[in-house]
Amino acid sequence: MIYIIKFVYSFILPPGLFVLLFAAVAVWLWRKNRRPALVLLGITLLLYLSMTSLVADPLIGSLERKYDQPNTVDGDVIVVLGGGASSGNRDLDGEGNLLGPAANRLLTAARLYRETGLPILFSGGQVYADSGNEADIAKRQLIGLGIPEADVLAENQSLNTEQNAVNTAALMKAHGFSRPVLVTSGFHMPRAMLEFEHARLSPLAFPTDYIASRESSFYLGKFSPSPGSAENTGIALKEYLGILAAHF
Repeated sequence: MIYIIKFVYSFILPPGLFVLLFAAVAVWLWRKNRRPALVLLGITLLLYLSMTSLVADPLIGSLERKYDQPNTVDGDVIVVLGGGASSGNRDLDGEGNLLGPAANRLLTAARLYRETGLPILFSGGQVYADSGNEADIAKRQLIGLGIPEADVLAENQSLNTEQNAVNTAALMKAHGFSRPVLVTSGFHMPRAMLEFEHARLSPLAFPTDYIASRESSFYLGKFSPSPGSAENTGIALKEYLGILAAHF
C-alpha cells in the first residue's frame, strides 16, 4: 500500500504534476486540432520518461560502469575533482560546505589517504558568485579530518573539468608528481579521463559517488516521476554532450 501512495504522490507534486497538466491540455486540444495535440502528447511522454528512474538509471549507469574501482592503487598523488559548494553556511571549523557529489569524493580521498599515505590534491574553484570555493573548503575539511596540512594541496582556480585537468597538471609538475589517482563521481569519470589525457596525464581512475545500482529490479516506483530522476537524466545527458565536445 505504501508504494501505491508514493506513486500517487509523485503525480500530485512537481514535476509529476506538470506531466498531468500537459496531458490534460493535450486532451483538451484533441477535440479542436489533433495535430498539435499529438505533438504535445509526444513532448509530454518524453518529459515524463526523463523524470523516471526507468530512464535515468540506465542513462547514468552506462557512464558509471565505464570504469571500475581498482583493487590496488599505484600513484604518487590523489587528485580529487570538485562538484559544487555552498558559501556562508556554518561548518564545524569555518564557513562553506561541499555539495553531495564533492563531499562523497572528498570522503573517498580521505579513506584512500588512510590506506596509502599519498598526498591529496583537490581541484575546484568558485564557479559562481554565490557559491563556495571548492578547493579551499575541501582543504579545511581534510585538515579537520586529521590529514596534515603538508599533505593537502588546493587548486582553487578551475571552473570546469578542462581547467581541472590543465591546472592540476601544472600544480603536479611544480611538486614533482606524475602518477595521479583520479577521484571523481562515476558518472563524471569518462569525461574527466578524456580531459586529463588531453592535459598529457595518464591517471588511474578511482570512481566513487555512484547513483545507479548495478543490479536493477522492476517495480511500480520505476514509473514515478521525481526531481531526482529528472536531475540524473540531465546529468547523464550533460556528460555525454561533454564527452562529445572533449573528443573535438
